[in-house]
Amino acid sequence: DFEYMKSMYPDTAKRILPYVEEECDRMEYENSMVYDQCPDKLQLKLMSRRVYDNVRKHERMFCGDGEDEGLDEMPGGPLADFIEVMLYQELYKRRSDHRRRCRRFY
Repeated sequence: DFEYMKSMYPDTAKRILPYVEEECDRMEYENSMVYDQCPDKLQLKLMSRRVYDNVRKHERMFCGDGEDEGLDEMPGGPLADFIEVMLYQELYKRRSDHRRRCRRFY
């Protein structure tokens, strides 16, 4: 179901999703702060900022020289907020999967 829903994302979200998944993959290791009971908000903001920087660096659509010029000229604008929401959704999914995998039955 989750993969099907991701396939229906709008074009902008589909272009950003690989960067979000890449950052989540990078942070997915045993005892990562991602799996803490209450993840640190600052660390999550830093993850979001790294995704934002990668998107701005690699995606021409968000570089400011196309038709979307001015879409998000400063961190904290609509693109950064959108990336942050996508990141939190992906982390929620991975945390849920991780909890399911790590259940121990005694």
